[in-house]
Amino acid sequence: MDELDARLVSLLNQRATYAREIGTLKATVGLEVYQPEREVEVLKHVRSKNPGPLGANAITRVFELIIDETRRLEHSVG
Repeated sequence: MDELDARLVSLLNQRATYAREIGTLKATVGLEVYQPEREVEVLKHVRSKNPGPLGANAITRVFELIIDETRRLEHSVG
């Protein structure tokens, strides 16, 4: 379980690094950080990739938090 948790942390930090880069790009081209239609797409995508045993609501809640935190990072560079 510890190994799996370490992999999750690594992947979350990799995602955060990409979010910062995206935030910089959005600021450069004048795009808003918050793009609700994109967030809807992301949530639909992760729910469609979920084989269980976690339910769709659990996956949605987890990714809403991940998205909130990565959006915060995008704001910090933009």
